[in-house]
Amino acid sequence: MYQIENVLRPYAWGSTTAIAGLLGRPASGAPEAEMWIGAHPDSPSTAVHPNGVTQPLDALIASDPQHFLGSESVTEFGPRLPFLTKLLAAEQPLSLQVHPSLEQAREGFGRENASGIAPDAAERNYRDDNHKPEMIFALTPFKALCGFRSPADSRGIFEHLARVLDSAAIDVPAVIVDVVSDLGQADDAEALKAAFSRLIQGGSDVSNAIGEVVAVLAAGAPLEPHREALTAMLDINEAFPGDPGVLISLLLNHLSLEPGEVVYLPAGNIHAYLHGLGVEVMASSDNVLRGGLTPKHVDVPELLKTVRFEALGVPRVEASGTEFGQELYRPPFKEFQLQRIELAPDAAPVPLAQNGPAVVVVVSGAVLLDSPKSDLQLARGASAFIPDVEAPVNVHPVQGATGTSVAFAVTTGLGN
Repeated sequence: MYQIENVLRPYAWGSTTAIAGLLGRPASGAPEAEMWIGAHPDSPSTAVHPNGVTQPLDALIASDPQHFLGSESVTEFGPRLPFLTKLLAAEQPLSLQVHPSLEQAREGFGRENASGIAPDAAERNYRDDNHKPEMIFALTPFKALCGFRSPADSRGIFEHLARVLDSAAIDVPAVIVDVVSDLGQADDAEALKAAFSRLIQGGSDVSNAIGEVVAVLAAGAPLEPHREALTAMLDINEAFPGDPGVLISLLLNHLSLEPGEVVYLPAGNIHAYLHGLGVEVMASSDNVLRGGLTPKHVDVPELLKTVRFEALGVPRVEASGTEFGQELYRPPFKEFQLQRIELAPDAAPVPLAQNGPAVVVVVSGAVLLDSPKSDLQLARGASAFIPDVEAPVNVHPVQGATGTSVAFAVTTGLGN
């Protein structure tokens, strides 16, 4: 087993305090948006050998994939760690985004390579050839946009905006009238695609409409019966004034997770995290197609090919217990599953759910990882990479510790 040191990504939308507070260390004063725990080549964790020598985790795994990953994982996913774990702390909204399917990622990555687009080019859509299904476990109250609401529900919100503008003696912008018409189409998929396409391609017409809507709502126009959606829209506009994502947010489900609640996001699901701290797990990829709420590159034609235009309920993941006392979160993906481990000082050890490789991060107290081959003690804020060959591993409370210890472990979903 290897203790690992992880990379912090200082994106501007990140909290300056949340990750530091969770891990029990002083805040740096700069935004700390994501801590990457894994072997993605863009920001691999660093493995610490028993003799103190350090090595990038992707290089360590590449030295003997069968040993570190196990034959089943190598056969299914190739000689790389198939998942990436992050601590994510959003103080402001992230970009409105969607992730490609595996087939789309492979085709797009190959196409951009063939056309000579540099790997780090700002206009690049596909950074690698992998898909990026993901899951978020809320550690604090967590707000997000997640998938399309029904066209009828969205139409009701835009009709409300038209009424409040008309009541204020303001000409209703044509783009709002047209979106209401789009959302009235009989085919739900066509309705959502038409409204979304109109807003994301509307340019100054959309920006001007947002300005008029925001002004009339700020002047006291009624928010009911759509207070949640319209309040979120106003908050989003504060961060990204006039961005098409402001009105697109009204097409999407508004999600409020309580601590301990979990959702997963499959390929094609349009989403944006708005605020909160969570443990995020995904297939090891950095492929993101953006649709707004960002100064970064937005490729509208590629985005429209990737988004799934269907109204779905919020894809929640419920905890499943096992006969061994494990608390597991299993999305419908092979690349990963999440285990939450909570141990009182006198608790019996909990077996680590391990299918191939695993990573563990401790967010409270301290734990001892114990296998037939070695053991490793982790304090709050520490994390570890566990090779396939270490299984079985048990997680113990540390002798003499006070209070409850909490850790999260990620492994593949191959055993499900």
